[in-house]
Amino acid sequence: MIIQDSDLFRQQCYIDGKWKTSAQSFDVVDPSTQQLVGHVPALDEEEILAAIASADDAFPRWKSLTAKERSNLLRRWHNLILDHQSDLAAIMSREQGKPLEEAMREVASCASYVEWYAEEAKRVYGDTIPMSQKGKRIIVLKEPVGVCAAITPWNFPLSTITRKAAPAIACGCTVLVKPSSYTPFSALALAALAEKAGLPPGVFNVITGEAERIGRVLSHSRLVRKISFTGSTEVGKALMRECGDSLKKLSLELGGHAPFIVFADADLDLAVEEAMTSKFRNSGQTCVCANRFLVQEPIYDAFATRLVDEVNRRFVLGPGSCAGCNMGPLIDDKAIVKVERQIEDAVAKGARIATGGRRRGGPGFFFEPTVLLDVTSEMLIAHEETFGPVAPLFRFRYEDEALQIANSSDYGLAAYFFTKNLTRAWKFTENLEYGMVGVNTGILSSEAAPFGGRKDSGIGREGSKYGMDEYLEIKYMCLGGLDWSVC
Repeated sequence: MIIQDSDLFRQQCYIDGKWKTSAQSFDVVDPSTQQLVGHVPALDEEEILAAIASADDAFPRWKSLTAKERSNLLRRWHNLILDHQSDLAAIMSREQGKPLEEAMREVASCASYVEWYAEEAKRVYGDTIPMSQKGKRIIVLKEPVGVCAAITPWNFPLSTITRKAAPAIACGCTVLVKPSSYTPFSALALAALAEKAGLPPGVFNVITGEAERIGRVLSHSRLVRKISFTGSTEVGKALMRECGDSLKKLSLELGGHAPFIVFADADLDLAVEEAMTSKFRNSGQTCVCANRFLVQEPIYDAFATRLVDEVNRRFVLGPGSCAGCNMGPLIDDKAIVKVERQIEDAVAKGARIATGGRRRGGPGFFFEPTVLLDVTSEMLIAHEETFGPVAPLFRFRYEDEALQIANSSDYGLAAYFFTKNLTRAWKFTENLEYGMVGVNTGILSSEAAPFGGRKDSGIGREGSKYGMDEYLEIKYMCLGGLDWSVC
């Protein structure tokens, strides 16, 4: 893959408007080929603290700009992202492995969040509230929280950054982005475009290095007033504990174990088509992807047959640069081992492999798209998030049974179900213990929608008008001394 604008491929951190190296660095490897992509700095504690200080120094100047001035700069950044869509997709595909066409769609999603929040910057409204005491008024103001840190994952290395950074910047906050060590180059390319867009020094920073060290410094710093994290539930809980002493604002978008429920009255063609996208997008490495397929008994065999046929017909494994390949690798060998463990456990307990089930030989961390039949609740895959291209099919008979199985998980991020019954659509949605519900669709993400979950899937929302609230503090002013008699 050729990058047209070589200025986008950076191997330094971006701090306070400057590109900086460090004494230590680490390698980034292409999961499709296991070949070296490049190196980025591994910042030490002193360098991380200096980056935080620079963001704090920039905050007063940035928040003092008008909302329209911030909006205009975000709009320039949005335009540059779209102008460099092919290069950004190429960088992402090489370090993360997803096919170029899929990477192009993510770049478009990444840009959409910047565009959305460029507009929302101008719509941060307060309130004037009548008061029971004469001569006084209650005024509610909304102000930027301060320095914000965004800790982002490798599976969507561009869109998860702008979903956090764009609202923070729109509100008047300054941002430190800590990308995954698997995919730092996408974040650094965004920084290069932010610099070209004219974002002032210190407003958007990218720091790289050892995750535990950076997370600890960010959590303990009293200059950092907000952390937004996307990643595993285990790490999210640890981060929440670390933030306790400084009582900073926190958003956590954590693991998922989404049920995909198909009722007997569903449009079967639609359900199969949406299942393909929901489950196998990004090789199943999606927090909101379908993890448990609950299919009602009368249509179980028909759904299984069609799904297996589509999997066998549609997917070609290969690196992002491969013409005609539409499924990339898993991120590393540990991911493959986890998938293999779940499949072995399921088969040992009575499940059948209808297709797939094996890693592909040769370089790269490729695993065949897999469908498991006759899966039951005793199996590991019924309780663990998979994060791989495996579709386990469960049977159910009654609506209440499907609801009980769906809600039995500790996770509560996304759920999907398919039915033509409008009453069931409302009733089932209101009883599912999930932050997002797709009815007759397998795709949920949109810049206009509030993205987030319940229970062990986290706290807070990203995207939509609600995403702005995560980066704002509410201040109440009681205005007294108002003497109406002089008017």
